[in-house]
Order: sequence, then structure tokens, then C-alpha cells
Amino acid sequence: MSFYTSLSGLQGSQNELSVISHNLANVGTNGFKRSRVDFGDVIASTVTNSPTQMIGSGTVVKAIRQQFTQGGLQQSQSSLDLAINGEGFFMVRPNPNTAAVAFTRNGSFGVDADRYVVDSQGANLQVYPVDGSGTVVATGLTSTENLRLPLTSGSPLATTEVGIAVNLSANATIPSAHPRYDADNPYAFNRFDSETYNYSTATIIYDSVGNPLTLTNYYVRETVPTTPEPSSVWTVYTFVGDRQISSDPAQTEPPVPLTLEFDNNGVLTNQAGPVQFSTFDPAGAVSQDITIDFSVNTTQRPAAFTLNAASQNGEAIGQLEGVTVDSDGVVRASFSNGETQALGKIVLAQFSNPEGLRQLGNSYWASTGISGEARMGEPGLAGFGGLMSGAIERSNVDITEELVGLIAAQRNFQANAKAIDTANTLSQTIINLN
Repeated sequence: MSFYTSLSGLQGSQNELSVISHNLANVGTNGFKRSRVDFGDVIASTVTNSPTQMIGSGTVVKAIRQQFTQGGLQQSQSSLDLAINGEGFFMVRPNPNTAAVAFTRNGSFGVDADRYVVDSQGANLQVYPVDGSGTVVATGLTSTENLRLPLTSGSPLATTEVGIAVNLSANATIPSAHPRYDADNPYAFNRFDSETYNYSTATIIYDSVGNPLTLTNYYVRETVPTTPEPSSVWTVYTFVGDRQISSDPAQTEPPVPLTLEFDNNGVLTNQAGPVQFSTFDPAGAVSQDITIDFSVNTTQRPAAFTLNAASQNGEAIGQLEGVTVDSDGVVRASFSNGETQALGKIVLAQFSNPEGLRQLGNSYWASTGISGEARMGEPGLAGFGGLMSGAIERSNVDITEELVGLIAAQRNFQANAKAIDTANTLSQTIINLN
């Protein structure tokens, strides 16, 4: 009988060694939870046995219990690395085509080729749908969605109005290559030759599909003030990309440049509002008309040339520039056009008895009848932990504690092996009696 009693202790120690080894092997696994072996003694008794004469029959493993204490938090540089500070599990969908979900504390998420937010196993992170303010609009398991990052935001709007205000220096001279000084070459302006113009400005405008275009104005001084003629004249050559557009829609070839006239006080006198320019055809977009308004705050002062203001009414499609997750679990995307968009609110789950969860590997768990049904909620509400973006929960394995337990389990194993050896020696001695 002592053989089997010691054998049960030997098997129990072996199980404990295996559990501790598993804990140590996963000390670097994100979101891993250590396990502990609980033993129970085995007593065979009847009502006729004297309680003072009962001898036990060994031990049995009652349970291998998971310990869901908080693991240490490690900072990271990714906003999609998430850690739960408190109670709860992330909910992921390993197969997007099924309703089956798994639960995890491993918050190391990234983006796949289809822009879905997934973990290292490719399972989709689940969120609740939200409105523009980040308020949840539907709850429950059937309402959860796979979190996906959009590429763009907003609708394109072609530029139709441009406003430019500059100060053209009153001290500027007439370019040496200007037609005033070259009678044999009346078209001496060359935008690729900076000697043929005084200043230039560039303004980004947009076509009908949201592509950016560069509208460039080149400013050429035509006259300087004289006693009989105190006014000054400037010519403005306007290009969209590589094509010059005309300030007279009725004459597109050759394009007519815009003329700006200033009095002796530097006040613009010949432009009272927006000027309609000729139609141009951006590549891959519809034809576009545009007005340019120099009438507001365009001056000729002795100060240096200055671009005082530039505006346009077009809009590009916003390109995704970043994603953030706040402590309440709301995921927001930011775009190049300045817009932000709430994409969803991360779902957390709790269980009445988390120790009853079934381990699936890869830091996944599934609910069982022992754990109870998942209770879903939102970070920071109703007992659920808050979220930390840019952090990952590490394993809760304490190496020192596990090594001490490993030594104790090894000693227990050796002691039970010694008991078996002793029982064998006694049996051999009895057999050898003559």
C-alpha cells in the first residue's frame, strides 16, 4: 500500500514541476497568467473506522488554478499597444467569418494589410460602434465590430476662389531682362529665370478629386514712379502647375497676365475685387474655373516683399496620419485635413470566476460553465479597468517565487522517491527471510 501512497505523491510532485516549468517558460509571454497546483489528501474511511486509527492513501491534484493578478506594465512606442489597468479582458475574433470570440490580456495590437486592428495571431480586436462624439450607440455581443482604420476622411472640394495679399516693395527695380530693356524680345519673362521677375508666391489649391495643385504667381515690376507719372505698374503671371492661365477668360492664347497699379501712397487702385481667370484642365479631373482676389491688403510699401495672407476654398481628402486610444477606450483617427474621427470603443469582458476559463494557448481564454458567461462593458465603467495606450501587460510570473517552488517540488519528488525505495527495501527484506 505504501508503494501507491508514495506513487501518488510522486505523481503530484511531477505535476507541480510541470506547472512551474510552464510558468517559467512563459515568463516573457505578454498577458500570460501563472498557474498553481492545489493538492488534496486521500482518506478511505467508513463509519466503523476509528478516527484515531485512520491512515491516508496519498494525495491527489484537486485543481490547477490560474492566478489572474496584474502583470507588470511595459511602455512602448505604439499607440495600439494597450494594457488593462484593472479587471477585464480584451475580446478578439480569431475568425472574422464566425461569431466565436476569445478573451485575452495581451494588448499587443497592430494593423494588417486590410487595415484591420489585429493581434499577433491575426485575430480582430472588437469594439462597440460609436457616434461622432465617441458615445456608444449599441451594446451586446452581436453589436461588436472588427476595428478597422480608414484610409481617408471627408470629400474633395475643387478650389474656385483664391485670395492673396502681398506687399510689393516700393524699392524694387525693373528686371534687367524685362521687355522695357529689350525691344527685340517682347516676351522676355521666363519663369525659369529669376532675373526676369522680382518675386513669386506659391499657393496650394485642389482639383475636383482632391489632388493638390500649385498656383504660382510671378510679380514683375513694369514702371517706377516719376514726377509726371507717380503711379507704379506690376504684371502678375499666373501658372497652375506648368500651364499659364489668363486673367481674361475671352483670350487664352496668349494668356493675359494680370496688371496691378499702385498710387504714390502704395495703394492698389485698379483691382476692386476677385478677377475671373480662364478655365484650366487638371489631369484626371474636371475642368476648373478660378478667381483670384488681390484687392484685400495688397500694397506697395518701402518694406521688403511680404506675403501677408493666402487663402483658398478647396479641400483635399484627408489622409490617415495617426490613431490614438484614450483611457476610456475610444479609438480616434486623425487625418491630414485636420479632421478627427471616432472609430469605436474597445470592448472589455469580465467573468464571475476567471479561474474557470479554459486556456486556449497564445494568451487566449474561452468561457466555460465554471467561469460563467462573459459580462461585457466599457473601460473605466462598472468595475472594469481603464486602458493605457502605449503599454503592454507582461507575464505575472515571479521568477524568484517560481524557482523557490521548483526547489520545493523537487525535494518533494525526491522524498516520495525515497519512500518508494524504502518500501522496496522492506519488501525485499521480507521476501529474503528464510
